[in-house]
This record gives sequence, structure tokens and C-alpha cells, in this order.
Amino acid sequence: MSMQLNETHDPALRSWVASANTADTDFPLQNLPFCLFRRAGRDEAYRGGVAIGDQIVDLGAIGNALDDAAPAARAAAALGALSSLNALMDAGPQAWSALRLALSRLLRGDATPRQELLVPQAEAEFAVPAQIGDYTDFYTSVHHATAVGKLFRPDNPLLPNYKWVPIGYHGRSSTIGVSGQQFARPRGQTRGPNDVEPSFGPCKRLDYEMEVGIFVGGGNAAGAPIAVAEAEQHVFGLCLLNDWSARDLQAWEYQPLGPFLSKNFATTISPWIVTLEALAPYRAAWTRDAADPQPLPYLDYPALRASGGFDVELEVLLQTAAMRRDGLAPTRVSLSNFRHSYWSVAQLLAHHTVNGCSLRAGDLLGSGTQSGPDASEAGSLLELSAGGKQPLTLPNGEQRVFLEDGDTIEMRGWARQPGRPRIGFGAVAGTVLPAR
Repeated sequence: MSMQLNETHDPALRSWVASANTADTDFPLQNLPFCLFRRAGRDEAYRGGVAIGDQIVDLGAIGNALDDAAPAARAAAALGALSSLNALMDAGPQAWSALRLALSRLLRGDATPRQELLVPQAEAEFAVPAQIGDYTDFYTSVHHATAVGKLFRPDNPLLPNYKWVPIGYHGRSSTIGVSGQQFARPRGQTRGPNDVEPSFGPCKRLDYEMEVGIFVGGGNAAGAPIAVAEAEQHVFGLCLLNDWSARDLQAWEYQPLGPFLSKNFATTISPWIVTLEALAPYRAAWTRDAADPQPLPYLDYPALRASGGFDVELEVLLQTAAMRRDGLAPTRVSLSNFRHSYWSVAQLLAHHTVNGCSLRAGDLLGSGTQSGPDASEAGSLLELSAGGKQPLTLPNGEQRVFLEDGDTIEMRGWARQPGRPRIGFGAVAGTVLPAR
């Protein structure tokens, strides 16, 4: 379903919403990502919306605007008008595709403008788009895993299982917030290399991780694994995800069971979920070095090598409190691409369920830090600063090895190809506050 092109992908399509037709918009007519929103400052319920240019199509107000659409589209729109997107996510790819087609036709330049269906994005506030029952974070960038491994195990950076099995850990859904999230610097136990005993206090090595979030659509029954060739039918869409990480807490606690307090204090996601159907023209080949182990049969499928990846550029920007005070824009610190991922989206779902684990609509998977092969493509400060040994110098002269109070991290993502519109993910931003 997600790999088939149809009339909604036509690069010549234009909308009666003028802002959707500009070259630099994240949200042209060919995108149509979902969110959960309400008008800011009003006592009204959150409901589903769809981005078009600088506007939101209010699925709660769409009413008879879809009278001529297929029944599946009208039913999907009604599910999207609810106070979370879980029911729409659970409806499955035929419903998602029907709604996308109906919205595309409703918003095209030759359709009758329906301004009453729109809410300006500038006047909206957003919520986490689904009730996230479970959150699993993976570790899919071999470049990130190798760079981090070298800091701790210079002679053997990758553990033996890395190239055989997608590695993940169970995260904390209760602290996932939407873009704009602010959180206090975490506190916990740390022990330095020369310390006899651990100490307790605020984290000193706070970091970000540039990731892609994967929202599960229809789930699977307990004991019934999702076949890898069918896994993308269970993916509602992708978002941007910042997995904030307390590196000093992590170094002390991670053996033998992996991350705990170093990861569960905050995770920030973008408000927009871009569907796999919107990304169909921007698929990328999935490659695996011939010298590396090839996927076991349960992780292999016919479309994997030709189009298992996604060509999505991923940008990280940093703005310090001083930059904000002086009116300076955030500065780019890295630029990478999701196509570098060592494991595909389909492989993550298949592996997650192969033991009989059930996923549910609204569950969230994190891709793990998406670093590329070049140093400038590192998706964390841990890599960019070589473990805190090489400070980054910002345009205003400030330096960073890890994040300081008042720092804001903003991440952006987009897919683009010659002759096609840019498909953007919007932004995910979060700010570090002083420890309580």
C-alpha cells in the first residue's frame, strides 16, 4: 500500500490554499500529515487535523464537506475528529488512503475553497497525537553505535549481536511530550572514573538524540507475529523524535540491563505524523555491506533492498539562552539522513513481534540516533564533542560539549527529489530548564 503511487502524488497538483504552493513549505498538497490540535487559548477539545501549507484542516469541522467521498473516507474522517488519533490509526491502510484521497481532492486548486474548514497553524496548540500505550527505542544507526562504542571500547566498538538483531529497550511513554516541551535537568546517581563511590545530583552531561518516531497503526494479536513483508501495513506514519539522554547517569546505570533513569525523564516528538503513503516517492534503497551478516529470513523481504529505506534529511539546530536573548537564530550543528539506518522500519516491527509480543495502535517506536558516516552527520553531542573532549564553538563564541540550562534543541526533517515537492515533517523543539 505505502509503495504504490497514485493521483495524490502528482507533482503538478496545486491547492486553493496558497501557502501550500510555495517551494519552501513543509506541507504541500502531496504531504497531508496528521496532528492533534485545538485553537490556542480556547476551552475546546483537541481533535485531529491535517496540515496544508500554513493551515490545518479541522477534521472536527469537516462535516458534509466529504459527502461525495467514499464511505471509507467519511468514516476515517469521523475517527480523526476524536480526541486522539488512536481509532484512526487502528482503522488500517485502506481507511488512511481513502481519507488522504478525499482530502487531496477537497483541497485541490480546481475545488471550491472551504475556508471554514481551516485553522491557521499560528493560532493552534498541539498535543501528543495518540495515547501511547508503549514506547520502544531502537539503536539502528551503525555509525552512531560505532562512534559511541569507540568511546568506551576502542578495540571492539560493536558488540557481537549488533549486526544480527535490531537492538532496543523499553522506554517510558508517560514523559513523551510534543514540540515545545520544557523539562528540568534530571538528577540521579553518577560515578566518575576516579570516584570511589557514586554521588547524587543534577546531570552534568545532558545530550539529545536525533531520531525518527514510528507510530503503529493496526496492531497484532498476542502470539501472532507481524510478517516483515506485511509490517508497513501496520505503520500509520513517521514523526521526528528527540530522545534526551543523561550520559553520566547512563554510564553508571546501563550495565547489565541498559538505559533507565538516563532516558525516561523526557522524550519530545513533533506534532506532525507523515504517512508512508506521502513518502512513497521518496523511498531509498536499503543496503548492507557484503562483508556484514545478511538479515535472517524473518527479517528479509522482496522489497527490502530496492526500497526498504526512506530518503529523509534530518537536521539538528541549537539555540542557547544567550542567542535567544540577543535575537540570534538557532544554528545548525548536524545534518544526516534516515537512509543510513542499518535496520528498516519493517524490520523493527517484525522483530518486535516475532516472539509473540503484541503491538497496539498508537504505540511508538524510536529509530535510535540517526548518525551518518561523516562526523558532520552525528546525531548527538556525545559524538560531535568526542565524548566531551572537543567543544563545539557556536557563531556567537559560546562553546558546548553537552547541553546547558536554557538551551533549546530544534530538529527538522524533509524529503525531496528533483521535480517533486518537498515533504516536510515540521519541527520538534525542546528546552532544558534548571534542575529542581
